Amino acid sequence: MTETSPAFAATEYAQRLAKVRRAMDAAAIDVLVVTDPSNMGWLTGYDGWSFYVHQAVIVLPEGEPLWFGRPQDQAGARLTTFLDKGSMFSYPDHYVQNPDIHPYQVLAGVLRDKGHGAARLGVEMDNYYFSAKCLETLRAELPDAKIGDATALVNWQRAVKSEAELGYMRRAARLVEIMHERIRAVAEPGVRKCDLIAEIYDAGLRGTPEFGGDYAAIVPLTPSGKDAAAAHLTWDDRVLKTGEGTYFEIAGCYRRYHAPLSRTLYLGEPPAAMRKAQDAVLEGLAAGLAAARPGNTCGQVADAFFGVLRRHGVEKTSRAGYAVGISYPPDWGERTMSIRAGDPSVLEENMTFHFMPAIWTDDWGFETSETIRIRAGADAECLADVSRELVIKR
Repeated sequence: MTETSPAFAATEYAQRLAKVRRAMDAAAIDVLVVTDPSNMGWLTGYDGWSFYVHQAVIVLPEGEPLWFGRPQDQAGARLTTFLDKGSMFSYPDHYVQNPDIHPYQVLAGVLRDKGHGAARLGVEMDNYYFSAKCLETLRAELPDAKIGDATALVNWQRAVKSEAELGYMRRAARLVEIMHERIRAVAEPGVRKCDLIAEIYDAGLRGTPEFGGDYAAIVPLTPSGKDAAAAHLTWDDRVLKTGEGTYFEIAGCYRRYHAPLSRTLYLGEPPAAMRKAQDAVLEGLAAGLAAARPGNTCGQVADAFFGVLRRHGVEKTSRAGYAVGISYPPDWGERTMSIRAGDPSVLEENMTFHFMPAIWTDDWGFETSETIRIRAGADAECLADVSRELVIKR
């Protein structure tokens, strides 16, 4: 295979574009500048490790979107999208990381040339990839435009997954099953953490004879012992020790679609408090899965879960999950809905979440989670099949 290709059929991209334009109309936006690579990929298929420089997909009132980026990345746009070459624009390479000029000066010129210099312009202000300098440049270059915040406008259109998207997530779930199987096979006292991480990557990327894996948006989070009191530590070259627990927050990834899954392993005899937390979390997970049905809200799912924790006397102050799907670093969440008290987001069939009810104390951490699909008439479906109980190796 000498060429890449878009991840979905052209008809699916057309449906997505229509959804986004309806949302733009509702928000009184004429032109949308999309900088989140997850949204760029979802709208056009564009896939490349180019998000460290300025790039965008621009949705106009009609016609296909425009791709805007570095010249050397235009070939990637041609290979991974359905866009016509005439819909691709780039800025000269000397604009890259040059403090005296900015790529959005060129982008503003493209919009002016297409008659949108005074448009109602939406930008993703609260996004990893849209900087204060981007906004300042657009305001200076397009003084007649009305620039407003369109953060998460596209993200919300991604919430309900198509059958093709679910197919990719199911493959990602198979990959994370293989990753956890490898962990359970090789983790033991004396194994260096870095070597264990190498095994995790090997399993997730090699995958199955039918399909391999992609890089996940978050690296494996795998702290041990008291380090596991922290939510987002990674790894080093120290060895695993008897008398310590390690949680593994990892995800299978296929065509940029993620299936996160956390499990906890203990070498030796787990403390009684960890076993108590496990009992509460497993019961709470079951209650939350039962509440995660179309028509209920994310807040109701959270209430079902946290109600169980309160009965067990277990405290947790952070949210218990979030929407997931297509993503790029540094986060595999969709940054829309959260499983937390008071979230009014109404669940619909084929929404997908990482139900992530982790417990962190001053001395240890315990994580067991599921990537779930909302389905009608039944508890939420868990996409992966990995036993939830604390893995104990003596």
